[in-house]
Amino acid sequence: MSSQPVTYITPEQYLEKERKAGARSEYYRGEVFPMEAAKFNHELVVANIIGALIREAPKRNCLTLGSNLRVAVSPTGLYTYPDVTVVCGGPQFSDDSREEVINPKLIFEVSSSSTKDYDSGTKFTQYRTLSSFAEYIMVAQDAPAIVQCVLQSNHSWLLTEIQGLDQVLRLESLDLEVPLSMIYENVKFDT
Repeated sequence: MSSQPVTYITPEQYLEKERKAGARSEYYRGEVFPMEAAKFNHELVVANIIGALIREAPKRNCLTLGSNLRVAVSPTGLYTYPDVTVVCGGPQFSDDSREEVINPKLIFEVSSSSTKDYDSGTKFTQYRTLSSFAEYIMVAQDAPAIVQCVLQSNHSWLLTEIQGLDQVLRLESLDLEVPLSMIYENVKFDT
């Protein structure tokens, strides 16, 4: 039995191809991972999050950005497209192309059963290496359930699980409350 050999490329090779590509892919430690098309609930939840933040974030000197923005975690690490990225105090970029931000304060990932382990494991581990990063929100797309991770003053992370449409997500990094009913507005869950 033979297996396909993995071809490793440099971050520079990845960025050159990605900037010309019609489809998006993530890069991690020399490997490129094509991104699948999002499902309806996923995109609706992302739109609801952006809608909830778009007017409030600028009042806190922050910008809310969608999933077409690439985040560079480190030159040899992860290049990824979070579902929602909040940058405060002005964006900082990895190079003059201004295509990869390096200073997210808050990141939302809308997870499915196939991505939740990656989002809560490798991605979260990589995101935590960014000095600007202070809050991570993993949002389920198949149920009203959120996992919130907030950086504490002792550099530990506090994990909180929030479930139910009657609950409220308190975004510590923005000093803002967002009802889960707003995040999941018009989302139909499978029974």
